[in-house]
Amino acid sequence: MTTFRASPGVRGRTRPRTGDRTPATVADLVTAVVAPPLPFRFTAYDGSSAGPADAPLGLHVATPRALTYVLTAPGDLGLARAYVAGDLTFGGVTPGDPYPMLRAMADGMHLTRPAVGELRALLQAVGWRTLRPVPPPPQEAPPRWRRAVDGLRPVRRHSRERDADSISRHYDISNAFYEHTLGPSMAYTCAVYATPETSLVDAQAAKFQLVFDKLGLRPGQRLLDVGCGWGSMVRHAARRGVRAVGVTLSAEQAEWAQRAIRDEGLQELAEVRFSDYRDVPDTDFDAVSSIGLTEHIGVAHYPAYFRSLYTRLRPGGRLLNHCITRPENTSAYRTEAFIDRYVFPDGELTGSGRIISAMQDIGFEVRGSENLREHYGLTLRDWCANLERDWDACVAEVGEGTARAWGLYMAASRLGFERNHIQLHQVLAVRPHPDGSAGVPLRPWW
Repeated sequence: MTTFRASPGVRGRTRPRTGDRTPATVADLVTAVVAPPLPFRFTAYDGSSAGPADAPLGLHVATPRALTYVLTAPGDLGLARAYVAGDLTFGGVTPGDPYPMLRAMADGMHLTRPAVGELRALLQAVGWRTLRPVPPPPQEAPPRWRRAVDGLRPVRRHSRERDADSISRHYDISNAFYEHTLGPSMAYTCAVYATPETSLVDAQAAKFQLVFDKLGLRPGQRLLDVGCGWGSMVRHAARRGVRAVGVTLSAEQAEWAQRAIRDEGLQELAEVRFSDYRDVPDTDFDAVSSIGLTEHIGVAHYPAYFRSLYTRLRPGGRLLNHCITRPENTSAYRTEAFIDRYVFPDGELTGSGRIISAMQDIGFEVRGSENLREHYGLTLRDWCANLERDWDACVAEVGEGTARAWGLYMAASRLGFERNHIQLHQVLAVRPHPDGSAGVPLRPWW
């Protein structure tokens, strides 16, 4: 997850404007607030244009509504609204993978500060009505303060009700859509690549094996996988003789996972429950894996979350926490507006240091931390390639607006991982025995 930015920063005007004419087009508005040269060809519904005529990439403002979205919600949210609605389009890329356009915007699009009078004249020329807010695309979640369950009433963030609603909003859109986008592994988390050319299927298998090895699992042991998704880790462990239980707040995921378990004949070893992790009654697990759940927990709830996992482990049991992180521990937790409204409602990210501290404070002994951010960039590259390849089928499943939102989110996130705006950490910890021993090898064993 990363912000959809048009620019890495704001610069002062690089050339003065004479003011001897009144700008009257959408292109004039763009050239007033973006320093030249534009890294793409810009065109608009009023016939105006700017930027190199032979540029391989293009941005087209197709309707006045697109301008309204951008002007009334500056930054990533307004651009995303216009793009998801189809009122703003990119040329030279596909909606399944707009990464080249986002990279060009991040590298070569720099904002300026026009004089107040010039900006007023520009807005008057394009029409003050463009500043009148219009409803966002139907794919957008309400702002945090207005979020309700079943449309009834606002509820406390990260309550059981609201967490269930947020997870359902994100994951219960179409299992078939995820099958197209994620591929056969049905793993919606960072894969582990031996080389950039490694296939997505092999990289996802390597990720699950890495988790399996770090946890030191052996046949006959018991694994709890919280936030298990479509049960990929559960089935991976069961194939190797481990008794595995997964829990998810997505009913569609649980149904799909149980069917996959039956299809593989793993019923004696594997189970996926439609359940909150806080409601798991079982204890004395040999290991717990949390792969991509911590982002949904809420930083204030880390102590309760890790305490819950701690109590479900036997002494000497291990926890592997795999989640998206920030590169530092001091920034605000909340994700940017586009991600929060269209992708992960109520998602929160923080640095690995804060996660490690929360784990240690409730009694875990941390034995290792690994940053896999480059691997997530490659994973997102491959998901976008799948979405692009199966675009028509994905649109048939979820509609063009949702498919465009997913392509935008995955391409922007890829850029975020590549530029070190966000990271992915696996943190391995153990619940020590009463005498303080951890029962782990002297050197890393994976």
